[in-house]
Amino acid sequence: MSTQDFISTIPKAELHLHIEGSLEPELMFALARRNRVSIPFSSVEDVRKAYQFTKLQDFLDIYYAGADVLLTAEDFRDLAVAYFDRAAADGVTHAEIFFDPQTHTLRGVPFDVVMEGLLAGVEDARRRHGMSVLLILCFLRHLDEESAFATFRSAEKWFDQISGVGLDSSEVGHPPSKFAKVFAAAADAGLKRVAHAGEEGPPAYVYEALDILRVDRLDHGNRSLEDPFLTSRLARDAMTLTVCPLSNLKLCVVEDLRDHPIDIMLEKGLRATLNSDDPAYFGGYVAENYRALAEAGKLSNRDIATLARNSFLGSFLNDDALTHQLERLDAFLLRHAAAL
Repeated sequence: MSTQDFISTIPKAELHLHIEGSLEPELMFALARRNRVSIPFSSVEDVRKAYQFTKLQDFLDIYYAGADVLLTAEDFRDLAVAYFDRAAADGVTHAEIFFDPQTHTLRGVPFDVVMEGLLAGVEDARRRHGMSVLLILCFLRHLDEESAFATFRSAEKWFDQISGVGLDSSEVGHPPSKFAKVFAAAADAGLKRVAHAGEEGPPAYVYEALDILRVDRLDHGNRSLEDPFLTSRLARDAMTLTVCPLSNLKLCVVEDLRDHPIDIMLEKGLRATLNSDDPAYFGGYVAENYRALAEAGKLSNRDIATLARNSFLGSFLNDDALTHQLERLDAFLLRHAAAL
């Protein structure tokens, strides 16, 4: 079996995926026509040209403009279904997806509309692909904590359908500590907590995510490697890092994938995983992130197997579901032992 086929077929989880960031230009245009929404692009090609950004804020400006086409539950369902179809083709058997309700409620789209559409997409993924899916509500860190609390209150009736809360958007200048109270409320409500930290922000933000927000999982975390004590702590505590290589490349966190630290993370015993982040904008879904690193000489098939196992170990699956996923992975690895 070739490495390419091994990557596509090995069972894996995706733990860092912004559903709004899976909005492909073709769907953006289709929804704009359906909803009669004006967008600042004249063609699919114009959109793709606009994707030549070099920093997080440039990307976010386009990301929020694209989200304007999402207005109805049907729109959110179509967005989710399109992602789950691509993920299933990449061997994803479990996904934990972020959604950004403030991006929509600030435009007048009710929180309930977002949830109804996403849950319809989740049901489609379960029915057609046998995929398990968990939803993680993210707060936008460039807004204030009161806005996050308003979103939290809107979500309360849906807590049985939401597994956790997260923190995303512009990192620099918006430390995790800014959201200490709303994360404490989420913990009291029994929700898991994750946060973007150590992508563009310094290792100090990672410490805040760990010690103030008390996260269960760390999103990105690349810059943790700048602090040897922090790196050792993450390894010792088996803290999962949701690493996004093509995102790192597109946003110039690394200049070349040959310089990506994934191999160092694995060597140091970090529970790293690979994910696609915002695949419509960053050039590839989850299998393409694995392939790109393999082609850069950063991963062996054995490393790929480790990353796939980490993706399940770092998930928020209950014990029975986790056991099922790991047994499926072990059965695959047994069948393809010659590839390791």
